Amino acid sequence: MTSKRTPAAPAAVRHGLARVLSKLGICSRTEATKWIAAGRVSVNGRLVRNSEAPVLRGVDRLAVDGVEVGEGHRRYLMLNKPRGLVTSAQDDQDRDTVYRCFDGAGLGWIAPVGRLDKASEGLLLFSNDPEWAARITAPDTGPRKTYHVQVDRIPDAALLGRLVGGTVVD
Repeated sequence: MTSKRTPAAPAAVRHGLARVLSKLGICSRTEATKWIAAGRVSVNGRLVRNSEAPVLRGVDRLAVDGVEVGEGHRRYLMLNKPRGLVTSAQDDQDRDTVYRCFDGAGLGWIAPVGRLDKASEGLLLFSNDPEWAARITAPDTGPRKTYHVQVDRIPDAALLGRLVGGTVVD
């Protein structure tokens, strides 16, 4: 006689506190680590100062500065990035960053999805949803990319052949 057993539910996976705050879209992992060290974060009503403290997402109650946080409103933004801005939150050389475009918008924490060089312009996506950002930037699941370039001279036959042939980037 055979017995049909119901497979056991997978054990709940715990992750480090800083990672969970980041995955919830509350802040970056670096910022979360600073908040935790400063004593601003509690788990289930208890102050935690270890950024790697194990947390069960969706079960443990998390709070920052006494305000409970959880799965929040996801934001997805498009920016037509102008030339001259650096695609990062801070710049060691004190250059203007893309975040200047969002000054005063009250968006909370958002991160660029991908990068464009300082000299480049075009579509740049932002989100506070790191799982979506990972999917959209993964080579196997993200969109196919096409780049438009300008050359500084009239191309000769050899250069024109290379431009028309394109380049495959792995």
